Amino acid sequence: MDLSAFPRVALGSWPTPLDDAPRLTAALGGPPVLLKRDDVNGLGAGGNKLRKLEFLLGRALADGADTVITFGALQTNHGRQTAAACAKLGLRCELVLTAKVPMDGDAYERSGNIVLDHMFGATVHVCANAEEADEVYARVNHDKAVTLPVGGSNGLGTLGYVAAAAELVDQLHDRGIGAARIVVPQGSGATAAGIALGTELLGWPGTVHAPSVSHPAAETEQELRALATEAAALLGAPAPELSHVTFTDDTVGPGYGVPTPEMWDVLKLFAETEGVLLDPVYTGKAAVKLREIAAHGDTPVVFLHTGGLPGFYGYAPQAVARFGPR
Repeated sequence: MDLSAFPRVALGSWPTPLDDAPRLTAALGGPPVLLKRDDVNGLGAGGNKLRKLEFLLGRALADGADTVITFGALQTNHGRQTAAACAKLGLRCELVLTAKVPMDGDAYERSGNIVLDHMFGATVHVCANAEEADEVYARVNHDKAVTLPVGGSNGLGTLGYVAAAAELVDQLHDRGIGAARIVVPQGSGATAAGIALGTELLGWPGTVHAPSVSHPAAETEQELRALATEAAALLGAPAPELSHVTFTDDTVGPGYGVPTPEMWDVLKLFAETEGVLLDPVYTGKAAVKLREIAAHGDTPVVFLHTGGLPGFYGYAPQAVARFGPR
């Protein structure tokens, strides 16, 4: 898995920690749980998108781009991390955001990630629908602009988590852990796809569980396989089998970005046992599946914490109603 042929910029602090979670383990009553802390990798309040952006923006700079355009919901973590990376690299950042999530109010519309987007110097375009987003994109696109997909999820972005898979397998080996069960949120797809592809290319004996936070399981599997296959082609490898990967959608709830009672419960569980904060959109819903998986079997479980804390503040009224002082 030689990635040296791909242009890359340094954005994160690697390796990120692989932490024991003994109090969480005791609360779940199963095998050891470990936390892969991609939420604490530095730039722009951290998060999983930085690994993708190292390759995506490396290519953009190599191609002479001066502007980056990307998309997402109002509280997109990808948009916030892209804005921060562009600030570091001296690139103009255009964020084309759409109200995809049925949330409103000042907390969701004006705080959290969206205020950080402005602080990092991005030009933020809030669009009412896909048609308006298309119009804005046509207006801001130009010859020296590069367009990144939602979540930074394409074959090139997937390579960031192929590299992360090698990093994680090395950390597990150093602890004397061979097989384990990795739980990784499945959103736009490249994070889980990179972990799935990387572990397969390494011949690692464990399993990967990709709980969806947005789409039905069949769609998430199709998306992940397409991304992993595209990344494998970039590496000159055959299409992966991914027989060690499972896909679920039973923790999505009413829809993408819509809180569930189980999600709030697991946010409280992580906070009160390990002092670790999850977000309501990605890690919170994936951790509901982690709780289920860790209650069975005797193989260690690794939770890939993809970050997203700034987005938590977009849900502040709901959090206050649930956890605030009485």
